[in-house]
Amino acid sequence: MALPIVFAVAALVVYLVLKVSNRTISPKIPGLPAVPGLPFVGSLFDIGSCHSRKAQEWAQTYGPVFQVRLGNRWIVFANTYDAIQELWIKQQSALISRPTLYTFHKVVSSSQGFTIGTSPWDESCKRRRKAAATALNRPAVESYMPIVDLESSASIRELLVDSQYGEKEINPAPYFHRFALNTSLTLNYGYRIKGNVDDAQLREIVDVERAVSNLRSTSNNWQDYVPALRLLSGRNQEAVEMRKRRDKYMIDLLNELQRRIKEGTDRPCITGNILKDPEAKLNEAEIRSICLTMVSAGLDTVPGNLVMGLGYLSTPQGQEIQKKCYDAIMQVYPNGEAWDACLREEKVPYVMALVKEVLRFWCVVPISLPRVNIKDVVYKGVTIPAGTTFFMVSLGN
Repeated sequence: MALPIVFAVAALVVYLVLKVSNRTISPKIPGLPAVPGLPFVGSLFDIGSCHSRKAQEWAQTYGPVFQVRLGNRWIVFANTYDAIQELWIKQQSALISRPTLYTFHKVVSSSQGFTIGTSPWDESCKRRRKAAATALNRPAVESYMPIVDLESSASIRELLVDSQYGEKEINPAPYFHRFALNTSLTLNYGYRIKGNVDDAQLREIVDVERAVSNLRSTSNNWQDYVPALRLLSGRNQEAVEMRKRRDKYMIDLLNELQRRIKEGTDRPCITGNILKDPEAKLNEAEIRSICLTMVSAGLDTVPGNLVMGLGYLSTPQGQEIQKKCYDAIMQVYPNGEAWDACLREEKVPYVMALVKEVLRFWCVVPISLPRVNIKDVVYKGVTIPAGTTFFMVSLGN
């Protein structure tokens, strides 16, 4: 009798372990098309390395909006402009939060906290977004134009000199990295990196932020979706290393600003204004979050857009666009005052259209940062419960 009981207990334990480990933290949504997957891992194998292309392939079978199981999460994918408009625009107040993922939120960000764009929605996130919106509204941005002028002029000048005025091939990406980073550093700390594109501090920040961006990937980190893998994954070691390296320069930047404030040599900047404001309602962790947001903001997107825009302008078709831009500029500013005037006004529609088209044409983030709905949303009669994770496939939309 004892042996059958032992086998029965063992079978029950195995069943319970399998059942518990195969649970998902968000439920499968009735009525919404679902991509079939395997137990425990769902469609992690099937999604491959190019997640946006695979999502578009699934959309041919399951429609513009469907759900996919990735490990212990059911995730809603939106694939078309109409679907994205319905969910992200018409119901934007519901999709205001962000999911918490193990690698990025609990390993990489355990010391400095989250950026504003990766923070779950709460009162603290609301305060940080409000502070950032005030610092980056249209009047404020107009006041920052001298900074943009300085950094763009420096980048263009060094591109010309280092390329021997077009005679030597060079990679433009580092110049645009410095443009994006120096603009952010000046706005947030009143400080800029004065070295060239090989400056050690510049390369360190760019390299670490790129690695952190990869660690934030939608499905490269299986341990985000299969908790058991956290015990074995080498990604933890990489994430810890990036966290330590990031901590060093973030602490150094803030300490340097505080030193300049104490000595009375600081320049007006976002974080300096907060630190010196006796009525500021942001705590230390929230200030760190704003600093982290400003340092990381734009390092992936701005250089990518600029490089692709520059690449297109170098083609035969791009040469024609350059001529049209020049002619349009000269019509408005025939006396050559465009360089200074562009800091105060936007009076050349063709140039403005080109800027917007460059931003639209090249999608630097094929699957945008995920969202979580804080209340139920309805899509074509299907109720998607609060707490569901959403992925926007922005490639091709």
